[in-house]
Parts: sequence; C-alpha cells; structure tokens
Amino acid sequence: MNGCTATKNYISQKTLERQVQRQLLPRDRNRGDLRSHWTSRRAAVILNQLKMAELIRVLVTGAAGQIAYSLLYSIAKGDVFGKDQPLVLVLLDITPMLPVLEGVVMELQDCALPLLREVIPTDKEEVAFKDLDAAILVGSMPRREGMERKDLLKANVAIFKSQGEALDKYAKKTVKVLVVGNPANTNCLIAAKSAPSIPKENFSCLTRLDHNRACSQVAMRCGISASGVKNVIIWGNHSSTQYPDVHHCKVIVQGKDVAAFDAVKDDGWLKGEFISTVQQRGAAVIKARKLSSAMSAAKAICDHMRDIWKGTTEGEFISMGVYSTGNSYGVPEDLIYSFPVSIKDKTWKIVDGLAINDFSRAKMDATAAELVEERDTAVSFLGV
Repeated sequence: MNGCTATKNYISQKTLERQVQRQLLPRDRNRGDLRSHWTSRRAAVILNQLKMAELIRVLVTGAAGQIAYSLLYSIAKGDVFGKDQPLVLVLLDITPMLPVLEGVVMELQDCALPLLREVIPTDKEEVAFKDLDAAILVGSMPRREGMERKDLLKANVAIFKSQGEALDKYAKKTVKVLVVGNPANTNCLIAAKSAPSIPKENFSCLTRLDHNRACSQVAMRCGISASGVKNVIIWGNHSSTQYPDVHHCKVIVQGKDVAAFDAVKDDGWLKGEFISTVQQRGAAVIKARKLSSAMSAAKAICDHMRDIWKGTTEGEFISMGVYSTGNSYGVPEDLIYSFPVSIKDKTWKIVDGLAINDFSRAKMDATAAELVEERDTAVSFLGV
C-alpha cells in the first residue's frame, strides 16, 4: 500500500440503504415485498438525511496507534459528529506503520458502518490534509529513555511545524484542529503558528481527559454518577503542573446543585490528594498497564470534538486548551492554555468573571510559567 492508495466508496448507496433497512425494520423483513418497506416514514427520513448531508473529511494522525484504535470506531459510527453525518476518514501514519494501518482499514470495513463512506490510509501529508473539516492530531514523538526534554520538544516542533504547514496549504480554512500528541499545548501552538491562514481560534488541545478524570474523582468521592458533576476546570498545561479546580464545580445531590466543597465536605482532600491524583493519573495508568491511557483518551477526544460540533449545555462549561491572547485571567498571551470554555456554533468562548482566590492564582501562575518556558524553547527551534 502506498501513500496514495485509498479504499474508496466501499459502502455504496445501495448497501447503505440495505443496512438502514435491516436496522430500522427488523420485524417487517419477512413480510411481503422488501420494496414496500420503504414506505416506513422513519426509514425514509433517515435515508434522506444520509443522502442530503454533505460528507465531511476527518483526519486522524498516529492512526495505527493504540489511541486511534480506541477512537476510530466511535467516530465512524456517528458518536462524535452526529448520527446523520456521513464522513470520510483519513488515516495518517509514518511509512513503517502502513502494514498495521492496512489492518485497521480492514476492521473499519468489516464494521459495515452506514455513515462511513470512505477510508483513506496514507503516509503523505498532501493526501492526508486535503480539504479537511476536522483534524485530530494524535501522533507525536514520545519521550524515550535518556532523551532530554529539549530534544523531545525539538523533535515535536519538526512534526507539528510540518503538519501546520500542511493544514495551511491543503485544508479548508474552517478546519477544526485538535492536538492530542504530547506536549499537547506547545505542539498545538507550533501547529497554529505554522498555519497563518487558519484562525488560531480553530486550534485547541486536549485537556478533556484531565477534566473527565477530575469529574470522576469528585463523583466517586460523593458516591454519585459522573454525570452529576459539572463545571470543573483544568487550568494550564496538560502536564503534572495542571491545576484541577473545583471552586466553581457543582454536584447534583438529591436533585439539587450543590457546591463541590459542600458536597465533598473535605477541603483538605480537594486541595491536596484530589489535585495530585488528577495531575499524576497518566503516570499511574502507565505504571499499572505498562502503556499510556488509550480508552479514556479516546473517550475524551470524542467528548471534545462532539462539544465543538454540537455545542455545550447552557450554563455549563468544559476544559479545553485554547489560545490565551485576550483572556481576562492574567494568563500570559501567545500560549495554548487550558481554560473553562463554552461553545456555540462551533466557536469557543472563555468563560469570564469567575472568582480566583490566592490558592488558585498561585497554581494557575505555576502552570503558565511552565508553558512560557516550553513555548520559548519550542519557538527557538522554528527557525523564524
């Protein structure tokens, strides 16, 4: 398989109609002429939606890796961009991983998913980044034993400069870009700087995994479902300096919204062990399973992109690494920094006006200082 090989249109419209028929009319299949079943209003509505909805092109990089393996099925079956949104999946990885990628393509084919209209596996950026609506940049250079931090940054600057330039040259100017590969904040900044024709507001990095971890910890502490926890905040870097903040978090207790500190009733835990647990969770997963987070990372990617596409619930906010310039919280400009954001019409807005106490300010400043250092080191490698 070479970089231009594509598995095109392997789900035809006729096959698509058969699949919808099987899923929507299971009790009628054995009664009469199959053609008569297309009088079903539900089947007709869904088929019309599938026919009328414009295809979107979604790129996943590092597509032969373990995060992508946990991610691709959810995207392809409609959990992210919508149950009526047909799509083309573009899968990019390095040349040595193309045989593995071929197996991933076969599995996607074998899922027989009605929304998945085409899969394009490639190792070429000019193929991968063409006409994209969404780009999920998972692949990055992992830190290897004996590697200095500056060497890791330098390797990733090369990757994300190249991918940013490819976005600038080939993708739609409306493309929404999510950077997952670590160091995610700084990689995202480099990609954005390398794509000057695409608005910086179209770039974000993943801190939703940390956000979800924080929600889960509070929920477990209160003995409730994670869905009963809202408005936690991850400030700053997706690293061990991040600040999981629950000063504005609400917990549903007996049907009412209760402040997290009142629901948990343990300020020492919330200001100590809770924070360190979320900060160190990735390392704890690696220690336990000898591999980094994949299933939870894929779920967080889905949550992040779904909220961009569909918007956040009124009165609620989520955490997302976004461009810091113009923020009201005193965070240095020209960073990708995690803030509380609300989203409407595919546009994020930093939630302003939240009170910041001295405890929070110190932690927000510490993670910002790390990001400034990362940025300055990374930009020195750009050669501009």
